[in-house]
Amino acid sequence: MKLHEIKAPKHKDTKRLGRGIGSGSGKTSGRGTKGQNSRTGGGVSIGFEGGQTKLSRRLPKKRGFTAIAPTIYQVISLDQLEKIGKPVVDKIVLAEAGMISAKKPAKLLSNGSLNSKVTVTIDAASKNAIKAVEKAGGKVILPEVVVAVAETKNNLARKAKKASAKIAKTETADTESKIVKKPTKAK
Repeated sequence: MKLHEIKAPKHKDTKRLGRGIGSGSGKTSGRGTKGQNSRTGGGVSIGFEGGQTKLSRRLPKKRGFTAIAPTIYQVISLDQLEKIGKPVVDKIVLAEAGMISAKKPAKLLSNGSLNSKVTVTIDAASKNAIKAVEKAGGKVILPEVVVAVAETKNNLARKAKKASAKIAKTETADTESKIVKKPTKAK
């Protein structure tokens, strides 16, 4: 870097206050005369409405939860599967047909009807779409992650409880078979 390459730092153009009568912002520097807003450190907080209940308090609370980055699915209908006419369909086949992008997640919805037997591998599908594909003799394959998320906590807890009960039964059956009863002597 040379002296002629040095650039002055960019300053924000701010109005210089309190520089005499002729500047237009002298004496009270555009703050008016007296009052809370004329004082240094004075003023009210954002949203303050002079003691009136502020707008943020008057409006009803928005309930629920909104995801920061929600999963946005590309939609595929049963009619579109019918148009492709292949027995095995996945995201790559759909992308080649120009219906979706293979990089983004896709979801099968039950719009339209399906008459041909199709095996579909897709990120997500509605219950009605799965029923329609199975009714036509096909099959819908979903990734395990999506299926696991779809199951409720109660179902998972119930399955875990059943599995532990089965393990306990097999262990007790094994220990009972190992115990050998000794014959007692007759008196």
